[in-house]
Amino acid sequence: MPLPAPIEAPLSERELVLVRETEVPAAKLYAGWTQPELVVQWFTPKPWSTTACEIDLRPGGTCKTTMRSPEGQEFPNVGIYLEVVPNEKLVFTDGYLPNWEPNPNLFFTAILTWETLPDGKTRYTARARHWTKEACEKHAAMGFMDGWGKAFDQLVELMSK
Repeated sequence: MPLPAPIEAPLSERELVLVRETEVPAAKLYAGWTQPELVVQWFTPKPWSTTACEIDLRPGGTCKTTMRSPEGQEFPNVGIYLEVVPNEKLVFTDGYLPNWEPNPNLFFTAILTWETLPDGKTRYTARARHWTKEACEKHAAMGFMDGWGKAFDQLVELMSK
């Protein structure tokens, strides 16, 4: 079960930040983000689902997911990994498509970190940095905090088994 979240301020008006602490080790949380067979089990907050996931886990590699709404509408997403530090950090963006093709519909860059605390717990920080203030406001209005928070809870539940 996730522990109460510490507060961390965004670095700018174009950033959203979610911080959680959990008993689940960083390596397990990282695995949940990087193994397609795990991603499809937790990634989208219920009642939505993730129907497909492909991962090429390396800088320049792609991550493709397809989310399905409760009404059955599918939303494919493609991103590129910019930085991969096993069990510590993932950075990915929709600013590029495969083969470094610029994305005309860019939205944000995600910076995920896992830190093992002195008490053995893991601090997970998700930063969503947007290209514009308007995109950040849109992401907040879409329910970033609630949605990413619920998804994190689902990840913790899955990786606690």
